[in-house]
Amino acid sequence: MLVARPRSKIHARSLSPGLIPNRRINRLIALALIGISAFMLGTSCRRESDPQGLRPRQLRDVPANKLAFRFSADVEPPTGLTGEEAKSISAIQDDFDARRKDEALLRTVASPDGQRALALYGTADESSTTTFRIDLYSSDGNFIRNITPPNLAVVFQDSVIWTSDSNYIAFVGRRNAQPQASPTPFETQPEPLLPSASPTPMPTIAPAFAPLQVFSTEQVYVCNRDGYDLRPLTMRDGLIYFGLSWAPDSHALVALACKESEWNQRESEYKTPAGRPRLILTTGEERLLDDQLAEAPPVWSPDSSKVATAFEVNIGIYDAANKAPTQARIALREQLLTASASFDEKSSGKKKEQANSNAAPISEGLPVSFNPVVRLEWPAPEKLYVETAYVSLRSELIKTFARWHTLSLSPQAAVLRR
Repeated sequence: MLVARPRSKIHARSLSPGLIPNRRINRLIALALIGISAFMLGTSCRRESDPQGLRPRQLRDVPANKLAFRFSADVEPPTGLTGEEAKSISAIQDDFDARRKDEALLRTVASPDGQRALALYGTADESSTTTFRIDLYSSDGNFIRNITPPNLAVVFQDSVIWTSDSNYIAFVGRRNAQPQASPTPFETQPEPLLPSASPTPMPTIAPAFAPLQVFSTEQVYVCNRDGYDLRPLTMRDGLIYFGLSWAPDSHALVALACKESEWNQRESEYKTPAGRPRLILTTGEERLLDDQLAEAPPVWSPDSSKVATAFEVNIGIYDAANKAPTQARIALREQLLTASASFDEKSSGKKKEQANSNAAPISEGLPVSFNPVVRLEWPAPEKLYVETAYVSLRSELIKTFARWHTLSLSPQAAVLRR
């Protein structure tokens, strides 16, 4: 008869290699669980405290300061570019020709869903050729309502924009400089005629507008797709906002803004406007993206994660996220100088003839086609198009030596090694 020894007297060295007492098994399991918990806790802490430390799954997860780029010069322009000439929907133009002959239709801005359109027009009593008003139409030419009240003058036709879901409208406006008619004192008003004695029909009642705060300088205004809930989104009197662009997911706007004195100075030098890029949330909160004046209107990445603009021959890219945003500056001077020298060499005869007939200033030693960035297009997260050109505003808008280039964006190697 075999009698088992007490468990406490069994030693590991006396057991066969395949046998381990239960106490040691429990201890090993406990240590393994502690190790797994510590690893998961460390990973969780890293995810919350340092999101940039994780390997990105897509380009939107890569911070702006961790992007790499490859420059390609003189490529074909991106497809789907909007034309330089403003076009009007024919049905709305017909309505102006038939019923509104004293008003000039400047252009129409169709909603992305194709159901509605904004009519930008000037009135006979407005002396300024740069200001206009906005009415809402259906796409088949039926008038819906006035959007802007008489005390608000809208400016910058290229900054009248819809959100991608067609739910909101944004534009830039300022206080109307036209003198408003003052009410006639009651004691001097003529006694109204009875309806039966009125020689002519009574005029129709003018549209009623809700009270709206207006400013002496150009501010951003928004309203819904029906033209209601009109309100100023920015209220920084003294700054001029322009170059508006909605985020593709409609969560915010990006714009350029400058002081009135800075605007006037560039205008006196026949230069295009320049402003500091600002991110504007739909709640009215603003974030200044850069202290330097940018010349190119800002654009969004298709995934709404980043914003880009240009400073002469440098590109600025900014994270749109409010938590720990970063930024990057891509210097393209050397690449553009090399590409411009090659471009001039290939088309030397044609470029010499064009240079002699234009007033473009040519710095000594620089290629004729070397010009600043004037426009950006971001059709895909990894592809940013850059247009360089010479632009002057002396008597009219002059744009020459227009060329397109691309930046192919990708994560830096250090990011991919994580």
